[in-house]
Amino acid sequence: MESVMKIEDIMNILPHRYPFLLVDRVIEKNGTESLVAIKNVTINEEFFNGHFPGMPVMPGVLQVEAMAQAVGLLMLEPGKIPLFMSVDKCKFRKQVVPGDQIRIEVEKLKVKSRIIQAKGRCIVDGAVVSEAELMFAIHDR
Repeated sequence: MESVMKIEDIMNILPHRYPFLLVDRVIEKNGTESLVAIKNVTINEEFFNGHFPGMPVMPGVLQVEAMAQAVGLLMLEPGKIPLFMSVDKCKFRKQVVPGDQIRIEVEKLKVKSRIIQAKGRCIVDGAVVSEAELMFAIHDR
């Protein structure tokens, strides 16, 4: 699996940093139409300390945030920040646990002025674990 964007490239576009940077690399990018990213889930993630002790599960809201960051990598240039406007049709289908590798697939639906609509899904071992439609307003940093 070859990277289209490595972590240094990702950090040049996204303002997020540890522990909130949730995309490890980008493996496919089709202009501003679609993108596939990877998130490796490890037991060292800070959120596992409290979610849940003895039964670590990645919070669904962080899966949505990973999709949002992937949309940012699809649509943004350095100096821009996507701010959430809405999340629709969000579904969580399976648990994500330490050791999983999430394949994050996002696709642009519509762009109007500084508003972006996109859809995303997180996949682990070929099964969709979460999906949502996302809307953002783009702001200058």
